[in-house]
Amino acid sequence: MVDAALPSRPLAGPEARVFATVGPELFAALRTARPERIVLQVPAGLVRNAHALTAQIRDAVTAPVVLATRPCFGACDFPSRDEAPRADVAVVLGHAPIPNVPLVRTTFFVEMREAGGDPERIAASIAAAPIPRRLGLVFSVQHLGLTGPLSAALAARGFDVRFGRGDRRLAYAAQALGCNYTSAEAVASEVEAFLFVGTGRFHPLGLAFAVDRPVWAIDPLQNRLEPPIDRAALIGRRLLAVAAARDARRWGILVSTFAGQNRTPTALALQGRARAHGRDAEMLLFDRLDPRDLEGRDLDAYVNTACPRIALDDGPNFPKPVLTPPEFLMALGERPLEPYRFDTYH
Repeated sequence: MVDAALPSRPLAGPEARVFATVGPELFAALRTARPERIVLQVPAGLVRNAHALTAQIRDAVTAPVVLATRPCFGACDFPSRDEAPRADVAVVLGHAPIPNVPLVRTTFFVEMREAGGDPERIAASIAAAPIPRRLGLVFSVQHLGLTGPLSAALAARGFDVRFGRGDRRLAYAAQALGCNYTSAEAVASEVEAFLFVGTGRFHPLGLAFAVDRPVWAIDPLQNRLEPPIDRAALIGRRLLAVAAARDARRWGILVSTFAGQNRTPTALALQGRARAHGRDAEMLLFDRLDPRDLEGRDLDAYVNTACPRIALDDGPNFPKPVLTPPEFLMALGERPLEPYRFDTYH
């Protein structure tokens, strides 16, 4: 287990338990909990193994296990009571708990920590690249075990390494969430660039939106270093979306029903700002948003209060402009276009 790394303050509501990986410690804790039924949630990358994992947990715990099949985006959208009404325990793979999000049932978070990745080899690859020496580090939860060893290996090669403690939404120092990069923002003024350590492009792209510094990324398992992200191009595309929505008179305000994404107070405040500018604004509720859900509506544009990555990553898939709350205030003329502000979930 890795509970000790979590903040000392208790989570609201039912208990959260944290485990590094699927194995005997998880099974023993589940047996001790004596659940009547377990709901298992797996991210897209583990779907191929989901049925084998279901059988493994069922056999080890001798309790019924049901598999949640809707797409899983993070610890912000764990199975609701309606999705698994008879399950009293959830097992969520691949994510750390979000400390300020209340749970609906006792939840076992299995972070799928990855032991692979040679910090000396990774540091050598970084040192051979034209990366600034004042460097901030950010990690996916699976590779947080490299924080200390990689920092030391880089320091031995002349790097001044920094990583920060984020706000109440992050369980660990140096951690990245797709909606929250406050661990990086905490040290942005002290570094010349950031290095994301993990796989895929999802987190590095979000980091590039959030900090005005070059963002590099390295896959620690393949030791593959990616070139810095073109932040100017990312921001330029978003400002075009803002410009396209400036004259919108009828706005839809998108509000998620997921416990970890619901920002009804923000939506109500934005509705008030729209009406103060003489615009119509109505709130639309959803759980998993599909672009087809917005087709045929008598609305000119949308502001999304759910996961900010819906607008930033999937915006071109929607029939009308979809802005984040800071971008919405830009479109109303209440915020300047620069500096660009990422819609950080707190």
